[in-house]
Amino acid sequence: MVDAYIGIGANLGERESTMKRALKMLDEHSDVDVMEVSKFIETEPVGGPPNQPKFLNGAVHVETMLAAESLLNEMQSVEKRLGRTRETPWGPRTIDLDLLLYGDAIIDEPRLKVPHPRMHERLFVLIPLAEIAPDAIHPVFKMTVAELLERLQPGK
Repeated sequence: MVDAYIGIGANLGERESTMKRALKMLDEHSDVDVMEVSKFIETEPVGGPPNQPKFLNGAVHVETMLAAESLLNEMQSVEKRLGRTRETPWGPRTIDLDLLLYGDAIIDEPRLKVPHPRMHERLFVLIPLAEIAPDAIHPVFKMTVAELLERLQPGK
């Protein structure tokens, strides 16, 4: 079993119920167990087209027997089944699942980059991730999630 962490977000439709459905769908996979889910926080969109609705964002700890690419495939299948389309980069979406960490793996392939290449720059990722996994180690920076968050929010 591998501990993996997934960022989850949505800014279209019934955001919270769609996110909960995505978690249920992931947990129903025989090789994925949802272990812990952060609180969902509302955030402004980062990048992408202007005037998007606000996002709900969270983080999820899963234990999985799936290889990283297979987990990514399952996450993208869940997104598709919940109406996700990929027409506009960083555009509005019904659901967004990002593989943040996969054990201590460092993967740099065209379709999959782990750890997520921008997670250390994004409060909407680090705040919920720090809630459920403050001691998880970023395998490139060799820092905990809590330390990464402290770098973005000194003194908080």
